[in-house]
Amino acid sequence: MQVPSPQAAADRITKRQFHRMLLAAGGMLAFPAVRAQAPRGNMAELSQYAGADREQRLLEGARKEGPLSIYTSAQTDDIGALVAGFEKRYGLKSTVWRAGSEKVLQRAVTEARGNRFTVDVIETNGPELESMHREKVLQAVRSPHLANILPQAIRPHGEWVGTRLNVFVQAYNTKLVKKEELPKTWDDLLNPRWKGRLGIEAEDQDWLAGVIGDLGEARGIKLFKDIVAANGISVRKGHTLLTQLVVSGEIPFALTVYNYKAQQLKEKGAPIDWFSVGTPIARPNGVGVAKQAPNPHTALLFYDYEISEEGQRILAGRDFVPTNTKVETPFSKTPMKFVDARMMLDEYQKWTRLYEELFAAKPR
Repeated sequence: MQVPSPQAAADRITKRQFHRMLLAAGGMLAFPAVRAQAPRGNMAELSQYAGADREQRLLEGARKEGPLSIYTSAQTDDIGALVAGFEKRYGLKSTVWRAGSEKVLQRAVTEARGNRFTVDVIETNGPELESMHREKVLQAVRSPHLANILPQAIRPHGEWVGTRLNVFVQAYNTKLVKKEELPKTWDDLLNPRWKGRLGIEAEDQDWLAGVIGDLGEARGIKLFKDIVAANGISVRKGHTLLTQLVVSGEIPFALTVYNYKAQQLKEKGAPIDWFSVGTPIARPNGVGVAKQAPNPHTALLFYDYEISEEGQRILAGRDFVPTNTKVETPFSKTPMKFVDARMMLDEYQKWTRLYEELFAAKPR
């Protein structure tokens, strides 16, 4: 697996700036119009093929194509394990370009609208994939493995599918916070014992939308305002960073970390554990195939592999929460509240503004 250097243009924009561009343009970016083209390698027909020989047909075609090109926002070790499994199973090669989800979105859209087709598979956050659907970057795919995927991870248009859930949980440093101190409700964070001990990620608007949906908007807004006023909160950019700060003790209690990262560090012996205050909030991350993928057979083969039981077990082995119902997870018997990627796009400004108002400190 080769990892090329990032495209320079993809490094010059923030998540908020890019979403504002999308919103201001009504979902369309100000790039030159693209000439209508037929999908290469008969992608339209291949993506819908459901015969019993689908896997063999795709593999035969993939052996005649070049290395699979993947754009992803997943951590290098995590996507690396999945790609290694794919390469071993099929004897194929891949290249991976990794960046933040907003930069993955920007690069994919910029290239598509510039008539430059270099990516086969895009593997990133749900809202960014939904944006690519609106920008007509992705191809609808009919895969036999979709029958085993959680209904909440399947989009009606079929152009991307949730492969794993980012489940927002609360994490704490086990040397600094006692189990008996842990809050049972969000109101418990008003206790003075939490003064100067709380942290949150800088852009978790989707988590806020889910929690406030449970609490009620008026009550939820007042409650989090009161918590911040009473005990303060440290705002940090990046879930991995926030989780590491819990381990170091700089932030004893974090409101929004992903369960998989806390679990990975816990299994390595770090002084961290996680749980959920109320119903866990889940956001599907997923995979989509580029409509103009230069290697369509390989792209579809990887799509099928990632949502297959084999691919999903690799994700589970990395402590992710896979969406294939044949794979057990820590949340298999736990009700979750799912954040709708479409809603987060349509109401992005509302939840961003509210998040900034509630957790006003600038992120570090």
